Amino acid sequence: MAEATRALWVTSEGECEIRRAALPERSPDQVLVRTLHSAISRGTESLVLRGRIPESQHQRMRAPFQEGEFPWPVKYGYLNVGVVESGPAELEGRTVFCLHPHQTRYVVPADAVTVVPPQVPPERAVLAGTVETAVNAAWDAAPLIGDRIAVVGGGMVGCAVAAILARVPGVRAQLVDVDPARETTARALGVDFATPEHAREECDLVVHASGDRQGLVRSLELLAPEGRVVELSWYGDAQVSLPLGEFFHSRRLTIRSSQVGVVAHPRRGYAERMSLALELLADPSFDALITGASPFDDLPALLSGELPALCHRIDYRAGHARP
Repeated sequence: MAEATRALWVTSEGECEIRRAALPERSPDQVLVRTLHSAISRGTESLVLRGRIPESQHQRMRAPFQEGEFPWPVKYGYLNVGVVESGPAELEGRTVFCLHPHQTRYVVPADAVTVVPPQVPPERAVLAGTVETAVNAAWDAAPLIGDRIAVVGGGMVGCAVAAILARVPGVRAQLVDVDPARETTARALGVDFATPEHAREECDLVVHASGDRQGLVRSLELLAPEGRVVELSWYGDAQVSLPLGEFFHSRRLTIRSSQVGVVAHPRRGYAERMSLALELLADPSFDALITGASPFDDLPALLSGELPALCHRIDYRAGHARP
């Protein structure tokens, strides 16, 4: 009898369910992984849950091991940490990260998993996909020593970007968010904080990650002449208007997109970028991004309600999820 697994599926707007399926047989170059933890990527998964992925982006926005087609039904997600139960000898028993949907067990090619360094707890390693995005953004931003930098938007990605950029020597980095409570997270990450109306201006670089038009407008306002915004927000099928008159041309400002689907370093590949993200997660300050946890069986109700602002971890430990 084929081994069984259980996975989360989005079935209609705002609705999802856990479905049981048979696992495929593993070939010699594949691994069977038992999930320990996954995590909700609030921004993208919210768009998937609401059916807001534009038809023109259906193929580009596919997750690596997605099943189904947008808008629904679809099995989606990409923050997963587990233990290799069987596979090549060098991977058996190892804790690994994989860009895989929320699922109790799964079979994937061996080169689709990245070994989690021993100094990184599995509970923190679920942030690897988020930190990978932040690494890519930092490569696109190319900060200089001593730059004045703001990161607008204190979600998972914005906080991770701020934490990385603040470690560049001489950089003055500030996390900007409309929620004053985000100051606690910023301080834990070693980053200054301000609400939008009190943010420092004359920035050389602003990274925008709020997902809101007003955040992008404020990002432009914070720039010094010749400054640049690196845009991380993805708006799905929403139209965004900007004040590209006024000071935009007179200050010679720049808006540059950054998207994790393309490696922004000319001499690095996807595997190297993910390995670097996991190395950076040895820093315990990243624990500040994990603000809650729930068992796997609670995931449908959790996603159908109000999604948490930062990283909500899903636990698959014995007693937290049926096999």
